[in-house]
Amino acid sequence: MVSQDVLSFQRRIAMNKLEKDLLKEIADIGDGNLTGAYNIRENGKGIQRQVTENVNIVTKTDVSGIDIFVKENTKFEIVHIPVILTQSGLKDVVYNDFYIGKNANVIIIAGCGIHNDEHKDSQHDGIHRFFLEEGARVKYIEKHYGEGSGTGKRILNPVTEVTLKDGSTMEMQTTQIRGVDSTIRTTNANLYDNTSLVITEKIMTHAEQVAKTIFNVELNGKNSSTHVTSRSVATENSKQEFISKVYGNNQCFAHVECDAIIKDSAKVTSTPEITANNIDANLIHEAAIGKIAGEQLVKLMTLGLTEKEAEDAIINGFLK
Repeated sequence: MVSQDVLSFQRRIAMNKLEKDLLKEIADIGDGNLTGAYNIRENGKGIQRQVTENVNIVTKTDVSGIDIFVKENTKFEIVHIPVILTQSGLKDVVYNDFYIGKNANVIIIAGCGIHNDEHKDSQHDGIHRFFLEEGARVKYIEKHYGEGSGTGKRILNPVTEVTLKDGSTMEMQTTQIRGVDSTIRTTNANLYDNTSLVITEKIMTHAEQVAKTIFNVELNGKNSSTHVTSRSVATENSKQEFISKVYGNNQCFAHVECDAIIKDSAKVTSTPEITANNIDANLIHEAAIGKIAGEQLVKLMTLGLTEKEAEDAIINGFLK
């Protein structure tokens, strides 16, 4: 039986163009015609929800947030949990826990969009915890986006905590391309036997924006592995910092790669820390930071592009 708090969300809310555009940017659901399980949050409150036979969503009673339960052996369902902020000056904190049953295979699409036209700062801190049972597979897509003409900052501080039990796999795709003034992105992961965590991060900053990424991965299980790829572009006076800490505590494999393009007066720092606590731990870290190569620009400009068009084409290809 579906609980009353879920029933209260099973309704259509008339959305204005601004809200639809934000949802389109972060989750490709601007038309509001969603299928499957979903929970849409706006300005600190849930405004739409739907559950399915295999995916249940329950409101937390102790803190702000939801619990998402995916039944074992669920195959190829998509769960949307986007957040939008349109109220200037609001600081929204939400705790979402995901319980993924044995051998389930699902896609979870999250993300936050902030529209701020005023002078007060708007902030969203989303704490997401994933608990994958044996053999489970999750693809997690998270997009962050900011817009608005106001001087108030658009601040996003996502925290992702991952626990992978034997044989489970998680793929994370995180993207922040535009409009976020300040962000601290933290991922903590604990991997058991025969597990895999693949993370792909894309970030672009400009003006005075600041972005910091922190990865902490504990490879505790035998044959556990992680592959982390960060691609970023820093322009104008923006600053980026990438920190990765990987601990090989068993027979395991890790590959961490940080690639950044820097322009103007921007600054990028990459700090690797890999610790092998087992003789069979194989850990690799690579970092490359630099400007766009001159020969790349020349090649594109010979095809008729202006210098700016050539730079934009290179950057877009780099962040794909």
